[in-house]
Amino acid sequence: MAVSVSRVLLISLISMVISAAIVHAKGRGHHGHRGKHLRHQNQNQSVQGGPVTYDGRSLIINGKRELLFSGAIHYTRSTPEMWPDLIKKAKHGGLNMIETYVFWNIHEPVQGQYNFEGNYDLVRFIMLVQEYKMYATIRLGPFIQAEWNHGGLPYWLREVPGVIFRSDSEAFKYHMEKYVQLIVNKLKEAKLFAPQGGPIVLAQIENEYNMVQLAYRELGNNYVRWAAAMAVQQNIGVPWVMCKQKDAPDPVINTCNGRQCGDTFMGPNKPYKPTLWTENWTAQYRVFGDPPSQRPVEDIAFAVARFFSKKGSLTNYYMYHGGTNFGRTSAIFTTTRYYDEAPLDEYGLPRDPKWSHLRDLHKALRLSRKSMLWGVPGVQKMSADTEVYFYEMPATDICAAFLTNNNLTTEATVSWRGQDYYLPPHSVSILPDCKTIVFNTQTIVAQHNSRNFVRSTVANNHKWMKYAEPIPSTLQVPVNNPTPLELYTLLKDTSDYAWYTTSLALNPQDLPRKESIQPVLRIASLGHALHLFVNGEYIGFGHGSHDEKSFVLEKPVHFKAGVNQITLLAMTLGLPDGGAYMEHRYAGPNLVIVLGLNTGTLDITKNGWGHQVGLNGEKLQVFTEEGSKQVQWDKTKGSAQGLTWYKTYFDAPEGNNPVAIRMTGMGKGMIWVNGKSIGRHWMSFLSPLGEPTQSEYHIPRSFIKPTQNLLVVLEEQPGKPKHIEILTVNRDTICSFITEYHPPNVKSWARQDSVFRPVLDVIRSSADIKCPDNKKVVAVEFASFGDPPAGSCGSYVLGKCNSPVSKEVVEQHCLGKSSCSVPIDRNLFFKNTTDGCPGIKKTLAFQVKCAI
Repeated sequence: MAVSVSRVLLISLISMVISAAIVHAKGRGHHGHRGKHLRHQNQNQSVQGGPVTYDGRSLIINGKRELLFSGAIHYTRSTPEMWPDLIKKAKHGGLNMIETYVFWNIHEPVQGQYNFEGNYDLVRFIMLVQEYKMYATIRLGPFIQAEWNHGGLPYWLREVPGVIFRSDSEAFKYHMEKYVQLIVNKLKEAKLFAPQGGPIVLAQIENEYNMVQLAYRELGNNYVRWAAAMAVQQNIGVPWVMCKQKDAPDPVINTCNGRQCGDTFMGPNKPYKPTLWTENWTAQYRVFGDPPSQRPVEDIAFAVARFFSKKGSLTNYYMYHGGTNFGRTSAIFTTTRYYDEAPLDEYGLPRDPKWSHLRDLHKALRLSRKSMLWGVPGVQKMSADTEVYFYEMPATDICAAFLTNNNLTTEATVSWRGQDYYLPPHSVSILPDCKTIVFNTQTIVAQHNSRNFVRSTVANNHKWMKYAEPIPSTLQVPVNNPTPLELYTLLKDTSDYAWYTTSLALNPQDLPRKESIQPVLRIASLGHALHLFVNGEYIGFGHGSHDEKSFVLEKPVHFKAGVNQITLLAMTLGLPDGGAYMEHRYAGPNLVIVLGLNTGTLDITKNGWGHQVGLNGEKLQVFTEEGSKQVQWDKTKGSAQGLTWYKTYFDAPEGNNPVAIRMTGMGKGMIWVNGKSIGRHWMSFLSPLGEPTQSEYHIPRSFIKPTQNLLVVLEEQPGKPKHIEILTVNRDTICSFITEYHPPNVKSWARQDSVFRPVLDVIRSSADIKCPDNKKVVAVEFASFGDPPAGSCGSYVLGKCNSPVSKEVVEQHCLGKSSCSVPIDRNLFFKNTTDGCPGIKKTLAFQVKCAI
């Protein structure tokens, strides 16, 4: 035993030099020593200082092994005013760690010019994490993907001579190392790394590089080794990780990203590294044109329980709060709303049961913590689909077990250690004492809720005015290049928009003489979208998609004899965020031809083209109070032509609930409130379901003044702004859905001084709900005790057999209260009436409305 202790001390000393010590601890060899030395750590305990190390079981913080439940919250996708509430809700959801990427292109948008203000204040965000006594992970990248513009790489890097992104390129490595040092030094100055007493216990370099490594061949292999060594040399005193990087060089830890890392991860590439999950995808980000995406919380809980049952010690929910891609920060075709299906939705409201079921899962895993971190692991196969993973501490009664049914459709009953256990399909039951099921991943005991968008009564007295963006011709934008310039290079990521102009002189004999024949303009583009104007008249719109950026726009046009002005407004919808050789991606028009002329097909690609970056309204900043005074606004009547700016004023919506704007009647463009961009809207790109991918857009409360808020919308297509609505958002519709099969809530048990015990004299199943924000139940809108109702929270429909006093019972327990518990008790619901269906197991379902 003395040999093992010396070994740990030696490696701890080395870690202070190389930043990530490797503790070569074989699980069984440390039970006697570690079982006393590494005592239970309260989840609220903060880092006390000293290097963070690791062994084959977990990270070691303050000399203690730890189970880590982390959530991704990106400081750039919310506002500083939202940060405390988001972090607090994450903590109440059972998390003890917050993870965030660090975004190079917003911190250094222009080479040598830095921005760490407002919602880009990384240091302030990490300090808030520390205030809430939580740990932090920083993922430096600097390539991060993240569905973020250019994957986080600044545009100016693309124009560095000889640069090859993410490869053994001296130009790229020079700027990457300089940036990493900048961020590390900034965090060190604020004393935010664990050895300094800060919350940061883990850091990441690069991001899913295995996905592109083969494309770079030996340059990729060299780059991985260099990146790892460069990171370790920063001497931050905490381990570094590389996600999806099988060959992560020592001492960097390779980690898993995905949905089912308990079954898909091959494990650490060395036995002395812990099993970590850096991205557990809680749903799927959406791009314009997509249908809605969902990932059931039952599947997430199964995956997490499965991962921890197999020696996992950290899972990071990506995302825990997705937030909003303000301005032009989203990647190619990505919606303004990001990961809305996360446990905290775009507005920061808990999405139940996802938030609350995961909270209960974390509680169950914490009850099993001591066994999992210091117990001897074992596994027993029960059948083709069922198995038990367990951890026991020899010569003690400390034991935890995970009973797993891997069959997706069929339930099972297993007998283990003399007791029978029922397992629903595709589920894991957690037994913190190897006897008592306190949580099943498929069986939701937690409450449900439904999101409501409510039209504001005070914020919708709109008086819209309009300003038509001038359409330039070669007179305003003269020819300066033989062919259309490449769009990324032209824009340099300073705007979504670029004008292309050319002119075409036609004789009367060039034009068709039959009225049934009309010339057609065909424009082939590498992406992403463009509008066509001829002689100042709006002709049409074409666009690609996330999966196929290139497209062809074909439209009939009315040419006149004489000089015709052809104007294209080409645009990007974010820069690429992934794949090899990103610096060699291109966009914009590359072929323009005229069909149907008497003289035949005419290729005007080399006709000579003028170019202008940005719109006039952008340059004048008509979305600000001062800028709006620079142009003439007219009253709006009906639909205006495409490419029109609209403005109005609104007062702050009533109450304190989050605010959204519903863009009904509009097509595509951007939205500003008091000069701040809340992102791109695109209502005309319908999903296969025939609906816009995103209809509501988040306006943070901190953007809004009490009165006279300037709302400006750039609309590229003919639109009707009178249909736009300002809304408030709530999740005040709370539901419960509990059967007689459901186990009691996991909060019915506790572990104190290593003793697992119930906290109540009588443990029984109940339907427990709680209103948000200290609101109270003001109405019971639905109640049923009998066979299961159809529908979901917000839309339940009664089944065929129910207790007639269901609503009365729920009202007695819940009305006027901020939280309540309704027992699953037949005597309560059939006290003075006959059970019309005594032979079935009963379901209690009810829905309440909460209000102040």
